[in-house]
Amino acid sequence: MGKKTALFETHKNLGATIVDFGGWMMPVQYTTVIEEHNATRNSVGLFDISHMGEILVTGKQATELLQKTMSRDVSKANPGKMLLAVICNKEGGILDDLTIYKFSKEKFMLVVNGANEEKDFNWIKKIKEENNFEAEVKNSSSEFSKLDLQGPNSEKILQKIVDFDLKEIGFYEFKQAKIDGIQGIVSRSGYTGETGFELYFPWDSALQIWNKLMETGKEFNIKPVGLGARDTLRLECAMNLYGNEMDKTKTPLQARYGWILDLEKDFIGKQAILKQKEQGVKGKLVGFELTERGIARHGYKVFKGEEIGEVTSGTLSPTLKKSLGLCYIKTEFAKTDTEIEIEIRGKKVKAKIVKIPFYKK
Repeated sequence: MGKKTALFETHKNLGATIVDFGGWMMPVQYTTVIEEHNATRNSVGLFDISHMGEILVTGKQATELLQKTMSRDVSKANPGKMLLAVICNKEGGILDDLTIYKFSKEKFMLVVNGANEEKDFNWIKKIKEENNFEAEVKNSSSEFSKLDLQGPNSEKILQKIVDFDLKEIGFYEFKQAKIDGIQGIVSRSGYTGETGFELYFPWDSALQIWNKLMETGKEFNIKPVGLGARDTLRLECAMNLYGNEMDKTKTPLQARYGWILDLEKDFIGKQAILKQKEQGVKGKLVGFELTERGIARHGYKVFKGEEIGEVTSGTLSPTLKKSLGLCYIKTEFAKTDTEIEIEIRGKKVKAKIVKIPFYKK
């Protein structure tokens, strides 16, 4: 049995299908993936993603420690800003992708993938100790619950239960605030391509805030959403998933993450990435669409005469009603409109390379 979020019993009572996801027992769907996906695109969906990890980095040299371990220049960000970043090893491979919340130059919160939380914490701690940085690294994951409220009506619902004007925070910004009277953090971002917010608060307040959002969202036909629709929503927007589009064998340049590299500062992996940039990137992450019937899944092989790559994620898009996905292929075949084939259960099915994201609001 894996770890459970504070809302495990609530999900069971709602009839959710529970699966093991990175060592956590998580709801994959409550009704159907399509229904939950469409609710988020058209109105609003509520996600329990308390399996995500929160690591606090504080102290006199907190900035210096993050400058060394993160791909982003945290010194340039104002307090209240969030940054998407990656942690790389010396070879430039991605150890994790994460969001950095900057409170001040001496206080940051890192929000990391649940399955990587322990590994990330140990890595940052090790770098701190090797360099004698005056900073404290604390794994606070067990203290926080995290809910995501996503969709065109999310702001109207959340506004009723927070103590500040949500218009005060722009995209990728956050504020410490009261959520239904409970002190927490509200940020404007999300993994769905829709208007949305992420809420952090004490672990044991999850049921109160979940119930309040479900109650307040009734007039907008709010739906609880599982990991199944979270995956189809992020895939339509061509957002990467760690373990699918990224791992330590892939660099940010291969994973379309060149834009989150601040190469004018030094960080672990930078030299290897610069070398790859100079020599040319072998293998590229691209979007594809099937032009024949079928659904391509993670791990399926891609052909253009010879084998040229592998599917990282694939689905039948509920919004676009098309079978699409992401794949790594040899760079010379990565041009838009290139015709390829994907082997699905022993049969080669026609597809073509298309521009991403597939869906844009």
